[in-house]
Amino acid sequence: MKYEIVHLNRFDYDTQVDQSMNTIRLMPKTDECQRLLAYHTEITPHSLTAQHTDLWGNLVETFYIAETHTHLEVKTTSTVSIQRSPFVDQLTYSGAMQNIFNSQLFRAQYLPFLSQTNYTYVTMEQVQQVWNEIGNIPNPVQFAKSLMEYLYNQFTYDPTTTDVNTVAKDAIELKSGVCQDIAHVMIGVLRAQGIPARYLSGYLYVGEDSALVGDAASHAWIEFMAPGIGWVGLDPTNNVEALENHIRVGVGRDYADVSPVQGVYRGGNQNLDVSVSVTLLES
Repeated sequence: MKYEIVHLNRFDYDTQVDQSMNTIRLMPKTDECQRLLAYHTEITPHSLTAQHTDLWGNLVETFYIAETHTHLEVKTTSTVSIQRSPFVDQLTYSGAMQNIFNSQLFRAQYLPFLSQTNYTYVTMEQVQQVWNEIGNIPNPVQFAKSLMEYLYNQFTYDPTTTDVNTVAKDAIELKSGVCQDIAHVMIGVLRAQGIPARYLSGYLYVGEDSALVGDAASHAWIEFMAPGIGWVGLDPTNNVEALENHIRVGVGRDYADVSPVQGVYRGGNQNLDVSVSVTLLES
């Protein structure tokens, strides 16, 4: 699958802004299954960007605007090809995988993705409720798949009930929200089960007559570590394995690590308008 992604962020300020410093994480990744073919950033007012790679391996662009302005536009255009085959249903929990999962080395290696954050924390009472529904399954692969289906059936996708600051322990009680909320809840429960899990941000391609949701802006899903195998992507918003429709951009412990646009400025309040288009170029 080959896609073109156009992502536009427009900030409108109540008063003039005389300077701003910004960082963006909008460049899709290149890995064994996904290849970034082209990428371009346009910033208005014009500014050059400096690039660096953060702790989690995300490409970060930083730019500074010194002139006064009342609007800021950040537009990125990417071309990406993806070749990813389903495999989570073919994973069996072997004795070797079980030994790895129960080892101290495994826990030490993935400790950042086992530790709860403010976004992902869920109470033990909330985890117990999940166990009551799906069972305390010792197989981490099967537990992750069952948890994904459970959350898909429990949650109502509704952008009006939560905001960017909503945390997992609140979202799990609401049983409503967007992909960010469902991903944080799933990560929190997986970590409480001792399964390393991380947050993925990117884009979702939704073709004609598709039941997938989450393509209006950036999408979010999770990856869990299958012992001795590697990271496996699951999309609890849609109850599917993350495959060729999922375009990976950022990875981290939670949303705070992969926020697409962050910045500080001197001026009045702001209004943000975001638009994303994902076009299939070749399949």
